Amino acid sequence: MKKQSQYVSKQADRNGIINWSAAENNRWKRLYDRQIKLLDGRACNQYMDGIKLLGMTSNRIPQLNDINTVLRKTTGWKTSSVPALINFTDFFTLLANKEFPVATFIRSEQEFDYLQEPDIFHEIFGHCPLLTNPAFAHFTHTYGKLGLAASKEDRVYLARLYWFTVEFGLLNTPEGLRIYGGGILSSPGETIHALESSQAERLPLTPLDAMRTPYRIDIMQPLYYVLEQADDLDSLADTDLMRLVKQAKQLGLYAAKFAAKVS
Repeated sequence: MKKQSQYVSKQADRNGIINWSAAENNRWKRLYDRQIKLLDGRACNQYMDGIKLLGMTSNRIPQLNDINTVLRKTTGWKTSSVPALINFTDFFTLLANKEFPVATFIRSEQEFDYLQEPDIFHEIFGHCPLLTNPAFAHFTHTYGKLGLAASKEDRVYLARLYWFTVEFGLLNTPEGLRIYGGGILSSPGETIHALESSQAERLPLTPLDAMRTPYRIDIMQPLYYVLEQADDLDSLADTDLMRLVKQAKQLGLYAAKFAAKVS
């Protein structure tokens, strides 16, 4: 997970406040305004409810203290400021302690439309609204505890499950297919592609299949897994996921639905 980043996270002052520049707040505003319009009728209700609970607006980059106040009240979570990139052990440790890692930098103008590593817009806008929901929070907490105790090899299988749920998951609702994965919710291109592209495959989520499915982080996803209902994440958290990891290792990976990355 950890590699070299061109970004440096900003440090909070003694009162826990990060002093964002006018240019950085303007970048947040443009990202927020563009994406919130796209998500109308595309994001799941649980996400939109979370946006309201957090009091998130386009006016400025939210302060982590304000986000934490709401998360603690709703699900007992909080955010934790981290450097631009952290390793798997640090990542799982934070989740196991109900702390969601937030890299406190915002993307540059040059990477405004697409950024491979997570910035504060991806983490706060993409993920934090759903951490106000008990089912999503429970699953993320369980994932962190399992990952912290898992071997390096087993973590790779758990990472695939996280990718196809928390990052790139879709949800069936009475109103139709909706988005709950933060990697989609924070990306305009992926938002349209995930729901509307005829090139994308959408399959019912089974955790064993997700663990066996290769993915790439630098392309539009060719495959999405769909939850039947939001509370399924609650029951998924109570499944013996490590038993499924063992099965996935025995069965092996599915054939990739994308070309190999050219280095």
